[in-house]
Amino acid sequence: MAEPVRLSKLMSERGLCSRREADGYIERGLVFVDGKRVSELGTKVDPDCAIRLDNVAHVQQQQRVTILLHKPVGYVSGQPEPGYQPAVTLIRPDTQWQDGRASRAFHPAHLKGLAPAGRLDIDSTGLLVLTQDGRIAKQLIGEDSGIEKEYLVRVSGHLDDLGLARLNHGLSLDGRQLRPAKVSWQNADQLRFILKEGRKRQIRRMCELVGLKVVGLKRVRIGRVRLGELPPGRWRYLRDEESF
Repeated sequence: MAEPVRLSKLMSERGLCSRREADGYIERGLVFVDGKRVSELGTKVDPDCAIRLDNVAHVQQQQRVTILLHKPVGYVSGQPEPGYQPAVTLIRPDTQWQDGRASRAFHPAHLKGLAPAGRLDIDSTGLLVLTQDGRIAKQLIGEDSGIEKEYLVRVSGHLDDLGLARLNHGLSLDGRQLRPAKVSWQNADQLRFILKEGRKRQIRRMCELVGLKVVGLKRVRIGRVRLGELPPGRWRYLRDEESF
């Protein structure tokens, strides 16, 4: 018989919600295990059990928003740094982008608990995801996330075929080998990077290791969601028909 596991951990692994959200649902009696309501934190269950969320929890999840922002250079993704604004300060009614499609109206409640799901350096631009939904955060930045992130990177310096091969697979950062990447020339001075991880300043450090200097970096895609025509400094809601 399999060892019992914490209910909140199992809920997170199954993608029902984040562990923190799971604890909140359990405390409020909104979780059913094999048809029985569970309301005690730390409860351990059979790893093959059936888990169901109360409809109240489903409604709450549906009300949570995910926002796509075209982050400009000069804004930090998360915690504010001296002299710099966090990207979330750009989420205002006057900066919402309307592309002619029906979109929900901005509400101040959408800022509560809104957090970046992944980072984008202060001197980088492009697609930044901010979400209230722990399921999406786990999908994008969880330890076992395999979501692709695509970047266009302007560089200076010389790169030979061996250097390009090392960018694709063969580099280590901080004593740990990087996952295989897809790196190719986009044009004479621009590389296209497709990564499945997001180590701190990863692309800039990778380029340094093969003798290149990054002069511009833009994230254009996360999973199936593209930056598209979203202008710098503007944002929109993730649409119902979109998923990463």
